[in-house]
Amino acid sequence: MTKDEWYKQLFENLGKSTFRSRFHLKQVDIDYINSKGLDKIEEHARDFIVKREAPAVIPNDGKQTPMRGHPVFIAQHATATCCRGCIKKWHKILPGKQLSQVQQDYLVDVIMTWIRQEMELFQDRLIR
Repeated sequence: MTKDEWYKQLFENLGKSTFRSRFHLKQVDIDYINSKGLDKIEEHARDFIVKREAPAVIPNDGKQTPMRGHPVFIAQHATATCCRGCIKKWHKILPGKQLSQVQQDYLVDVIMTWIRQEMELFQDRLIR
């Protein structure tokens, strides 16, 4: 399966989840992204993954990602990259072991792909 095929299937499955599909970027999030730039947002995503998801043992796993307050937090819940339990269920990456750099890069890419898609959808909604 190619990356594009995997992402298409992943996002279709996430879209079928009542919980995951309720997360969307709001105007304030879009404004924040536009003011910082996507490169800075990606830095934030990488930092959050490194600090909150990558360690082998996370003392507050399942509660380490707020539900709001930053576009990346919203994206993490929408993409099931918010805790090791969700990462296991949706991305098949087992907990209890430090995430490799490849795994971290993958999670950041999923988050940023979702953010870019949301920005396009938001723009489309404004045009209509």
